[in-house]
Amino acid sequence: MAGLALGLSGDSFTFDIAELAQKQYPLLMEILVYAGLLIAFGVKLAIFPLHTWLPDAHGEASAPVSMILAGVLLKMGGYGLIRLNLEVLPNAHVYFAPVLAILGVINIIYGAFNSFAQTNMKRRLAYSSVSHMGFVLLGIASFTDVGISGALLQMISHGLIAAVLFFLAGVTYDRTHTMAMDEMGGIGQAMPKVFALFTISSMASLALPGMSGFASEIAVFVGITTSDTYSSIFRVVTVVLSAVGVILTPIYLLSMLRQVFYGTGNMCDIGAVMTNEGDQEAVCFGTDCVLPADAIFSDASPREVFIAACFLSLIIGIGFYPKLMTQMYDATTVAVNTHVRESYNQVSQANPQLYAKGFAFPRVRDPEVILGIVK
Repeated sequence: MAGLALGLSGDSFTFDIAELAQKQYPLLMEILVYAGLLIAFGVKLAIFPLHTWLPDAHGEASAPVSMILAGVLLKMGGYGLIRLNLEVLPNAHVYFAPVLAILGVINIIYGAFNSFAQTNMKRRLAYSSVSHMGFVLLGIASFTDVGISGALLQMISHGLIAAVLFFLAGVTYDRTHTMAMDEMGGIGQAMPKVFALFTISSMASLALPGMSGFASEIAVFVGITTSDTYSSIFRVVTVVLSAVGVILTPIYLLSMLRQVFYGTGNMCDIGAVMTNEGDQEAVCFGTDCVLPADAIFSDASPREVFIAACFLSLIIGIGFYPKLMTQMYDATTVAVNTHVRESYNQVSQANPQLYAKGFAFPRVRDPEVILGIVK
């Protein structure tokens, strides 16, 4: 419906995004269409409070489906916000940008705190995705080239990191036949390769320097802190609260590693047996074992190591050289942000008393502003 409304506006009918971005729309129409698209893309991006489907979907889906969902489909929401909401509806974005920034902070903190409460490994990773998508919203709301570029890099980076984490969660499930972390423990001795790969992937997710997660999140922070469209108080509060989420991320990820791989088996004893090929594998023993009695704790196969290494090589490569990705879209993000900044300047000039001390909401109650175009 939103696309049809935009396509029918003006003298010509088109769905071409480049042509739609050149059209002029009444501000009230822009705001209504922007709000509708924000809800639609917000469900896809898992923006609070439209995120509730994501943990259930990941909890019930198989590992390959979770990889596609977290690595590709989730990012379509962020892409849609940049491609349509910013590029086609820049005047409305001026009004909604503070809302996006606030929702981004809520996503970061809310997702991080909810991860602590999860005993299911995939649900913990799902809430981690909710938290990391908050940085995408912050970058989109920053009104800076580096901020929007950081939002795109965060989508690419998190797509790789989340995919490899869900892949390794699937590898672990194939051995343990459970996603309940409190039923694991001590399996790192039996699966050292899986343990090493899981640790590296978790370090990437918590934004360790040298990994892609660090490059994307630092770009978003630089973008929001250097934005001249917000007051200094708004920027300080936003950055401080976002930093709380950054601090919480390593806590719940390292806690997950401790529960799953460290210590001794919580619910069963793990012993060693010899396979027909002469290799040593770990098997669950004991009458109190909640896992299948024949559960084989074999380490990652060469195929599984290769798949994880493909993701990790890109993650580390982007971490050391972010331009590997940013050079592909920098020209586009600069053009989009220039278009949005022009709209911001027009709106701020029309409401100088509200913009004298930093960003504020323009007055949309004026009839000439609601029914016409911001001149």
